[in-house]
Formats: sequence, C-alpha cells, structure tokens
Amino acid sequence: MFATALREEWMLVIAAVTSLVLLFAGHEVAAAASGLAGLALLFLWLFVTVIGAGLSVVRHADHVAIRLGEPYGTLILTLAVTTIELIAISSMTLHGADDAASDGNPLVRDTIFAVVMIILSGMVGVSLLLGAWRHREQIYNLQGANTYLGVIIPLTVLSLILPNFTRTTPGPTLSTQQEIFLVVVSIGLYVAFLAVQTNRHRSYFTLDEEAGHEPPPGTARSLAVHILLLAAYMVPVVFLAEQLAEPVDDLLHGLHAPSALGGVVVALLVATPEAVGAVRAAIADHLQRSMNIFLGSVLSTIGLTVPAMLALGQLTGQKFVMGLQDADAVMLLLTLTVSLVTFSSARTNVLQGAVHLVLFGAYILLIFEG
Repeated sequence: MFATALREEWMLVIAAVTSLVLLFAGHEVAAAASGLAGLALLFLWLFVTVIGAGLSVVRHADHVAIRLGEPYGTLILTLAVTTIELIAISSMTLHGADDAASDGNPLVRDTIFAVVMIILSGMVGVSLLLGAWRHREQIYNLQGANTYLGVIIPLTVLSLILPNFTRTTPGPTLSTQQEIFLVVVSIGLYVAFLAVQTNRHRSYFTLDEEAGHEPPPGTARSLAVHILLLAAYMVPVVFLAEQLAEPVDDLLHGLHAPSALGGVVVALLVATPEAVGAVRAAIADHLQRSMNIFLGSVLSTIGLTVPAMLALGQLTGQKFVMGLQDADAVMLLLTLTVSLVTFSSARTNVLQGAVHLVLFGAYILLIFEG
C-alpha cells in the first residue's frame, strides 16, 4: 500500500525534498547559482517542480470535483491556484522593489494581463480547437458563460484600462481613493458571483450531459484523502513559488529581457496546471468543466489578485502601474470582445479556437516586437 502511494505521489516527495533543501541550504544554493547558467538551472529546477506539483493539485482537485460536483471542484482549484499566484507576484514585487521605476512598479499589471491573455486566448484557443476537432461541436451552459463574462469584462477594464484615463494621479496609476474603490468593488462582485455560482443559480455552471461522466482512475481513495493530498501539495508549491522570485528577477536582468516577461513567467506558473485540466476536459467532451476552469481562473485573478496586490501596495508604500499602454490595451479589448462573441451561443467549433490562438500569437509577438 505504501509503495503504491509512493508511486502515485512521487512528485510530492520531489517537491518536499526541494523545499527542505532550499529551507536549510538556500544561501548555499543561491551562491552556487551566481552566473547566468547557474541561475537558468535553478530557475528550471524550481519552475518544473512547481509545475509538476501544480499538476498534482489539479489531479486531486479533479477527484474532489467528482465527489462534490460542479462548480465546487473547479472553485477549489481556482482558489488554490490564485493563492500560488498571489505568493509569486508578491514575492517578485517585494524582491524587485528597489529596482522598480520611480513612477510605479508594472509587475502586477504585466502579470494580470499575461494571465488574461494566456487563458482567454491561449488556453481557450487550445481547448476549443482540440475539443471541436475531436467532437465537431461542443455545448456548454450559455447562462454560466454570460455570468462569468458579465463580471470579468467590467473588472478587467476598471483594473487595466481605466487608469490610463484618470487625472488625479500622473501616468497610468490610481489614487488611493480609486484603489480603495477598486478593491471594494472587486471583492464585492466576486463574493456576489460566488453566491450565484454555489447557491442561487448553481445550475448555470453545470450541464446535464456531463453530470454522469466517469471519474478518473484512482478515485478509490476517500474525499478526505484527496483533500489532504491537495493541501499537502499546496504547501511546497506556495513555498517554492516564493523562492522563484529571486532567480527569475536576476535572470531577466542578466539577459536584458523585456520586463513583461516577468509577468509571463508568473502567469505560466499558475496557468499551466489549469490549462492541462481544461484541455483534458475539452478533449473528453466536458466543455462545461473546461469553461468553468478557464473563465473561473480569469475571474479569480481579477477579483482576488488585483485587490490583494493593491492592498499590499498600500501596506508597503509601493505604487503599481496598472494601465496598459498602446498595443497591449488594444489586444486586451480585442480579446475581451472576441471572447464575448465566442461565448454568445451555446456551441463551439474549431474556427473559434483558431481565432483565439491567433490572438495569443499576436500577444507573444508584441512582447518582443512591440
């Protein structure tokens, strides 16, 4: 029995050992990884470990979802990933505080934008393309998609577009009063959404056709065991996400890479495990679960990460640049518009997936050729 558990949860052993090494010999490891090659190896080691453990978080969240039913399973997953995101962003923000520009730190903006683009263009594109390629057309609950987008669109525009047009503060930033308003509105709308999702209109986020799908292998374990394993994976993931801040920041400085890549790294860290879960669900013709994953991830990022980071900025005295500039603002508005069109009917096809992937390709291009 122990051997079977060890074989299935070997990633937990690797994550735990990595965490212990950095906990007790972190300074020695950092000293050994002083050059670019060392920093690259340290980054890859931590990044792959966090991604691997994150995939295990998704796996156990899948089992929890089977036991609890939607939307509780994907809600647990998105909240877990949002926790990782908050730790990663706050660690990188505090580590790079001394290097931040005098007019504000753009890391929060870059990360939020990267999460939105990676999920709404890349993850949605792959899910819709592969799912429709295999099943021709796929269906989902239209009311649920509209409920997600009805909260995502205004909060995203308020967070990433509006700061460009406010006149109280210079540049694409918000005043203290405006930040407080955004924090209250974001949390308030997210709480209201949770009430709708888990109680009042729970049926919006489920689909009868998917209600009886087969559980994944290994569900002989009890619900309590899967919850405990999910929590056990979260401990090293959160710790290692915090440890990633220094090598990422130093590596980007050493390579003279675009500053926006820091946000992309954090976004990939938190979005990759969810992307795997969403794509698997779409290929298995469970598009409703896939949609709950990617739209729920965007909403939790906007509804929880933005207010948390603005609150951190107030506590640490940091000013965050929030408004997207020029091409980035255009790409965000275009992606939100295309997403609204894509989820305006209850069926999807390969063309919609291809269009979202084109937007993702344009986003990647503009990072290097903006």
